[in-house]
Amino acid sequence: MSDIDPRIGSIVSLVVLSFAFTLPACSIVPGQRMITPPTIAQAGGEYSAEPSRTVQVPVTDINLNLIRTMNEQAARHPIPDQTKALFGTPTPYRVGPGDVLQIVVWDHPELAAALGQPTQSTRTDDAAPGFVVDEAGNVQFPYAGTVHVAGDSVGQIQRKIVSRVSKVFKNPEVTVRVASFRAKEIYIDGDVGKPGSVQINDIPMTLTEAIGRAGGFTAGADQSRVTLVREGKRYPISFADLVRGGHSPGEIVLRPGDMVHVGSRDENGVYVMGEVNKPATIMPMRDGRLTLAEALSQAGSLNPGTSNAKQLFVIRDSTGSHPQVYHLDATSPVSMVLANQFELQPKDVVYVDNGALVKFNRVLSLFLPAINAGLTAAIVTK
Repeated sequence: MSDIDPRIGSIVSLVVLSFAFTLPACSIVPGQRMITPPTIAQAGGEYSAEPSRTVQVPVTDINLNLIRTMNEQAARHPIPDQTKALFGTPTPYRVGPGDVLQIVVWDHPELAAALGQPTQSTRTDDAAPGFVVDEAGNVQFPYAGTVHVAGDSVGQIQRKIVSRVSKVFKNPEVTVRVASFRAKEIYIDGDVGKPGSVQINDIPMTLTEAIGRAGGFTAGADQSRVTLVREGKRYPISFADLVRGGHSPGEIVLRPGDMVHVGSRDENGVYVMGEVNKPATIMPMRDGRLTLAEALSQAGSLNPGTSNAKQLFVIRDSTGSHPQVYHLDATSPVSMVLANQFELQPKDVVYVDNGALVKFNRVLSLFLPAINAGLTAAIVTK
């Protein structure tokens, strides 16, 4: 065995020497700067690397000053100006083409024979019995002739009919109501109970009314990610921000042709990875809010055997042009207070680094097969 020992010793020495060069680089704990790799530029139809350059991303410590600054910014602008522009006062319903009117002149039942559809149809898409407003916005009524009603309220139409019929009957009593609302609608989709078109009727079509008539929010709905599309422009709406700002979502009055989309919590998750017990994608609460403490709790908290609690990072806008990185020393007694006040945003990445000993063990596990193979080779050659 005397001639095997030098070979084994050489192998072990080589592995130990490799450790000496490898472990220092692997055991470095992430510091306060993150460096991105060189970018790739297109040159002459082929892709080539630009001259070596680094882009430094500063790491901001999560402390009481940062939390206070974020809270002050949120308090200054609780509701975006474009959302405030949607506020309005409901107005009386205006009749339009396709609507069906019920017009009654009391003490003159013979006029009831003028109804376009004397019997009720069993098909829901058919018009109700009454006077249908044509494409030009007119209705035909006995002794009144052609009356233009499009854009008028029920009260205005009633006065028009009385004015016309008074030429034939003395002091006529006329009632007008909309028997079927078919002229105007909005469309709502996303995480609601019954997505689809919703007819606008004499009940003011506010945002809350529209969602209620569409079956309400589902369990997976993100109430902070509601989008209103009007005339090609998108308006983001957060129910939680409206309430915190002292406003009701019912103050937003919809218009014919508006489209409302209710986002899903699945689309706005936060990724928790690294040395946690249950790495996962964490969904925000129904109001869209999620704190760092809540995300860590749902991920099973930090792994006490492998994590380095001093190195907890939140990476924001990682795919954008202005990424941000926040650092928290979770060993501090006030760390959970800070984590419970630090609001996460959709697509944030929460990363918990591992300890130096864990890195040593993982590197060692990579070299053990090489050590075993070297010992086996030495013994076989002997």
